[in-house]
Order: sequence, then structure tokens, then C-alpha cells
Amino acid sequence: MHSPVDRNELERTYRDHVSWLAAEYARVLPTTGFDAVVIHSGSPKSRSMFDDQFWPLRATPHFQHWLPLETANSALVIRPGAKPKLVWNNGYGFWEAPAPPETDHFWPSFDVVEVKDATKLKDHLPTSAKSAFLGEDMADAGAWGFSADRINPKALLTELDRLRVLKTPYELLCLREANRRAGLGHAKVIDAFQRGDHSELQLHLMYLEATAQDDAETPYKNIVALGEHAATLHHVSYGKTRSSAQSLLLDAGASYQGYDSDITRTVMKGKASASDVFAGLIAKMETLQQETCRRVKLGMPYQDLHDQSHQLLAPVLRELGIASGSDAELVDTGVTRTFLPHGLGHSLGLQTHDVGCAAIKPDPRNPFLRNTTKVAAGQVFTIEPGCYFITSLLDELKAKPQGKLVNWKLVDDLKKFGGVRIEDDLAVGAAKVANFTREFLAN
Repeated sequence: MHSPVDRNELERTYRDHVSWLAAEYARVLPTTGFDAVVIHSGSPKSRSMFDDQFWPLRATPHFQHWLPLETANSALVIRPGAKPKLVWNNGYGFWEAPAPPETDHFWPSFDVVEVKDATKLKDHLPTSAKSAFLGEDMADAGAWGFSADRINPKALLTELDRLRVLKTPYELLCLREANRRAGLGHAKVIDAFQRGDHSELQLHLMYLEATAQDDAETPYKNIVALGEHAATLHHVSYGKTRSSAQSLLLDAGASYQGYDSDITRTVMKGKASASDVFAGLIAKMETLQQETCRRVKLGMPYQDLHDQSHQLLAPVLRELGIASGSDAELVDTGVTRTFLPHGLGHSLGLQTHDVGCAAIKPDPRNPFLRNTTKVAAGQVFTIEPGCYFITSLLDELKAKPQGKLVNWKLVDDLKKFGGVRIEDDLAVGAAKVANFTREFLAN
């Protein structure tokens, strides 16, 4: 896919990114007892122990923090004071070959040693007893001479995860471009849904085409949910027959240089019983989501935003006749948590649910909240409130005293629509908060 990213800006910000990483690794390694680290690129995983097929490579994120190369069984050697060394396993035969990187901007930042035989990698790796190994392939770790105490040491991983919380200008550039690409897919699928009837699988394939991604290249399995399927938060078992459902929830992203976007939109079409209420719910959730985005402030606990989303959801339920009672009653008795059971959002970066932002456990009322940090400049996270009609949770609520606050006849009518989720990707700056998603997808 053609990218509008300026090549000069990409190269400049990437050089600064690598320089910053080198300085941070030089600071972190000695404090955790190491003088070098070997980062494994990753290995393809077997689809089944009973055959010889493998899943496409999902590169080690710590490896991709340095460079956007997706070549299996390679290694990156980081030693303070030395130029990073890439031991590149480029010895693939005639069965398969890795996809080439989209750009070549990263090669000058490394001393590259190309090997054609993976067994020769060990010859180019440090032998010091104070070198660490990061990666998933325990067989390679052992073959490369690393003892168990030097494989993914917890103290080192914790420090390196912290480096991924605040994004560099290079990372922000990549995350913004990932949003642009995902916006193309959302626009294509929403337009197709509103023009006619399709299966979930057809809509999924349209998204892949519009974003120029293979299924395995998406940041996560696209959630394409028609009608009541939207009540399954991670609905990925696509229907394969055309559906006349009047609602669509699309949660889908794209990747650029290893960095992910994560966007959700809910739309409807046509008229049916309770459709006016559901259309009103989409509109009110859009207002709620944008209000929550506006409330993001430096220094505030992200969990406060999560709690405020429940305070904002209570009047939505009342105004639409879904529930009655005071706002405080709906929040304090857990009624809003039946309709919004998940966390408000999560950190975003090399992983869709990125690391480093959940070191503090959330309030017990918010068990699925993945971000418990204080908002800081450099963070990128999602804001994704929702309102769903999930049968199992509704049945639990109905059996409780506070169940009397719910208009069960209306809820039963709304179940056919599944639910609503709206999600944007926000980048926090020192002076303002940028909404990368709304730059490319207004609503």
C-alpha cells in the first residue's frame, strides 16, 4: 500500500528513536546485572503437533521496538557502547520466504551479519555469563548457550516494558499511519453494509482488500459482528451467509512498521421495532465517547476516565428508557457494569494491548481495565466505551434486586442489535491530546 509518510521524516525520527533506545538500554542493562542482551526475532509456531504446518510469524515485540523486520530465527545484539548488531537469518529455501519489509530505512542503524544457516547464529552472539536472552524460543535460547536464569529475566523485562509506555516521535508517526490505513477499511465496510446485505466473512474480506493486509498481518483478528453477534465482545467466528441484520459493529485495525491501530465503529440501517431506540443509543454513545476523550488530562488516573464513563452511561440508559432510577443508583448497584462490562481502553503500540500500563491492579469493580497509569505525555491509548445486551450478564442482573430498574421488554427488543462500541486511538502530547482516528474517520 502506498504510504503518504514522508521518507525524510521517517528516516530522521527513526535514527533518533534508535539513539534513544540505545541510551536507555545502556542505562537499564547494568542496573539489572547484564552487559548485553540478545533479542530473538521469533519463530513460526506449529499449527498442530500432528502435522507440519506453521502459523505466520508474529515477531517478538522487543525485537520490533528496534526494527520492523519480520524474519524468523534472527537475533539482535545490544551491548552498551557498541552499534547494535543484527544477525540476520536470510537462508530460506524454496518452500517459503519471509515478506520483505515495506521500507529499508532501518538497515544503516545496524551492523548486519547475514547468515544462511540458522545453526551458525551462535557464532555471532556474546558468550559472556552476563548476557541475557529475550524471546519465546526456548530451544534456541538453550542452543545459544543461555542458562535459565538469563532467559527473559523478569527485572530486565519489566524495565524494557516501561520503555514502551511513552512513544517516541517515530512511533507516533507509525501509529498515525496505522490509523490512516485502518480508516480506509472502516469506510469501505461501512459503505458496503449500508448499501446492501453481506455476510460477515464478505465484509471482513472487503476490509482486508481496502487496507492491503492479509489476515495474518492484521494487528488482531478483525471483529465483524452483524446484529446480535455484537453482544460477543470478540466475535471472530464469521457468519458466511448474507445477513439482513440492521446493525454492524466493526472492530478492526492495521499495522505500519509493526505498530498497531485499533478502531471500532457501530452503524445501523433500515427500520424495525426498537430501531429508533438503538439509533438513539449509537448517537448517545458517540457523544459519550467524545466527551470522555475531551476529559483526558495530563496527570489524571486513567481509571478515573473509566469510572466517569459509567457515570456518563447512566443518563443514557435513563433517557432511552432502558433503565430507571438515579444515575448514582445505576452506577453504584452495578447496573451500568452489566451494559459496559469491559475496560474503557488500553495502551497501544507494538501490541494492540500494549505493555507497561497495568502494573497497578485496578479497583475490584473494574477487573478488565488494562490501563491503570496516570495520563502522561507520550502515551497512546484507546477510548472505547460500549453498551451491550449480553444475555448471560442480563440474566444475572435480572435475578438481583437492582434488576427492577431495567425495562426488560425494551432490552429484549434491543438484543437483536447486539450492542454498541465506539473506539478511537489517542496520542497524549505535552500541550494537547491528538485523536489519530478522527483525523481519518470522522464518525
